[in-house]
Amino acid sequence: QVQLVESGGGLVQAGGSLRLSCAASGRTFSISRMGWFRQAPGKEREFVARIMRNSRYTDYEASVKGRFTISIDNAKNTVYLQMNSLKPEDTAVYVCAADIESTGTWDYWGQGTQVTVSS
Repeated sequence: QVQLVESGGGLVQAGGSLRLSCAASGRTFSISRMGWFRQAPGKEREFVARIMRNSRYTDYEASVKGRFTISIDNAKNTVYLQMNSLKPEDTAVYVCAADIESTGTWDYWGQGTQVTVSS
């Protein structure tokens, strides 16, 4: 059992920056990777970024590459998403996810945090 709680969302102007946090609790030792997804009104959920817990390997969706950075602090069981040069199209609910070692899938999801970028 893993619980994920996001924080750090808010309202920013285009070109601004924001840092999201996702704190994991429960059976955190079983997590192999963590990631961020987002969903805008009327659109499907979209992959944003992921990171392997041990190797720190990262991967990004093309539209955020070079602007967003995902990182993890294993001591705090927390993953971060640093977002720079934000655009109005980045506006969405950002959701944290965790992959458990025994499944290789995105097993747990947070409730999400709203990010709004004004033009």
